[in-house]
Amino acid sequence: MSTGQKTVSVFLTLIGALLVLILGLCLDWPLWVWPAAAAVLLSTLAVAATAATRARRRDLFPPGTVPDQPIAPVERREVYVDRISLPSQLADYDFLFSATIRWCPADPSADVSHINAGALAMDAVIERARAVTSGRKPFRSSLVQHELSGALGVMETGPGGHIRAMALDVVLVLPEDDQQRLERLAAIRKNEDLWEHERNYERNKREYLGGDVLRDTGSAVVWWLAKNDDQVEKAVNDIGLLARLTSAANNEEVSEPFRHLVPEAFSPFTAEPPTLNGFGEFSEPSRPQEPTAPDPAKTFADFVRGLGRTPGDEECLLLAEQVAMNIEEWDEHAAREIRRRFTARTVSADTASPNGAEPAPPASAS
Repeated sequence: MSTGQKTVSVFLTLIGALLVLILGLCLDWPLWVWPAAAAVLLSTLAVAATAATRARRRDLFPPGTVPDQPIAPVERREVYVDRISLPSQLADYDFLFSATIRWCPADPSADVSHINAGALAMDAVIERARAVTSGRKPFRSSLVQHELSGALGVMETGPGGHIRAMALDVVLVLPEDDQQRLERLAAIRKNEDLWEHERNYERNKREYLGGDVLRDTGSAVVWWLAKNDDQVEKAVNDIGLLARLTSAANNEEVSEPFRHLVPEAFSPFTAEPPTLNGFGEFSEPSRPQEPTAPDPAKTFADFVRGLGRTPGDEECLLLAEQVAMNIEEWDEHAAREIRRRFTARTVSADTASPNGAEPAPPASAS
């Protein structure tokens, strides 16, 4: 008797004893009935246990009812493939596939002596692997390897229905050169993407500054106040600077209302535009001549004439000699020039021009 049968027998015995006890108390049995009731209960339980044991030992399938059919052993063979090229989604970038291919006949009772079952198994597995890798990019070969292991991990019937095949220990890699090329291409793409974002940022910033902030001086002042709303006095003092910045940003002169704030930006001479001459050519605008250094002797002669005197007068000759003596240490050439202009040997009263022109220089000796 098993453990389960023993448990059921004990359970039924307890229930029967409780029923007898309840009936005896309720019906107020006499004392001689209690042993008889117990004997009946035990005999009933014994008969039930014996019937259960016989039913368990009875064979559901008597000998002769089920024919004996020998089960043919399943033949499983393995073949290893190494570094088989499989296409990827990118041209010229092939995966290298390695795996252990396990196969068995699809029909164990069929005669497979006339076929190359190993070749059929390799062809079936490689075709299944090719269907997966041809739609995958080669950038993440390790991820494709795990996907391929799951796809080839099921024993499936190959073309023709002769064999069933699967793959174990799948390894999928890229050639080292292709892996390095892909890494370099990825780095270049990242740099191009970063450069494109930086260029767009600079373009947007230029458009913002040129088209909005520095559109005119007023916009520049408002922008500066928005950035420094607590420095109004400094904004007023920097209006000239902002006007010059705005004019430079727009390639034009400072606006008329703000020119008095930037006087150093305007020269006393206004540049004239080139004019078209009679020959059909543009002539350069006239430019102011740079001032030359003053001539001390001529300046002194003009001073004397301004006083209404003639350089040939004796008083003028005496004054010229005194001036020449005083400045001779400073400028010997100027002193010599003054003596030449006012000397009595070169200037006489009858040779002086009536309109106070400068006398002619002395003739050189031949």
